Amino acid sequence: MAVPAALANRVLAREQWARDSLAAHRGRAFRVIIGPLISAMQIDGSGSIESVGTLDRAADLTLTISPFALPALLADPKRWDEFVREEGDAALAMTLKGLAETLPWFVERAFAQALGPVTGRFIADTGRRMLAFPDYAGARVGDSLASYMRDEAALAVTSAQASRFSDEVAETAARVEALAERVGALADRLDRKPTET
Repeated sequence: MAVPAALANRVLAREQWARDSLAAHRGRAFRVIIGPLISAMQIDGSGSIESVGTLDRAADLTLTISPFALPALLADPKRWDEFVREEGDAALAMTLKGLAETLPWFVERAFAQALGPVTGRFIADTGRRMLAFPDYAGARVGDSLASYMRDEAALAVTSAQASRFSDEVAETAARVEALAERVGALADRLDRKPTET
């Protein structure tokens, strides 16, 4: 569980402004819960994050994220409010949210330094698209299902409509039968008429 803290510190090592914003919360502890995984961390005086196996006190902040929402959150951290449930220190939560929203910039800059600006940006954009794909696919399937249900609902017949249709069919059948009787009676009269003259 030390991996998240190590990754965060690697990014923070080059960003003094980010460490300064975290240092304002020195001594504060927070937990990140992603499904069954729980990571407890504490902020030190330099603005770095220390991984702590178990907190000997209650966490100042707990962040809960669904494992199914994690790729979409990583692809677009500006959706923090949609995917992250916060309990506890609101000021610390606001600082972490602000840092999370700059994560794509950190990643893109790291790739650019390692691979060059064009390739680095291309890889960062590709990674964001791949992370966003499950969310995109789920939204498209949901839209298709909603469209199908809406179209089928327009074609579906309610019981009142079925009853009214049945009544109309019965009424039409009665009229056809009455008309057939009248035509038969008229045919009988026409057949009898020549013999009478």
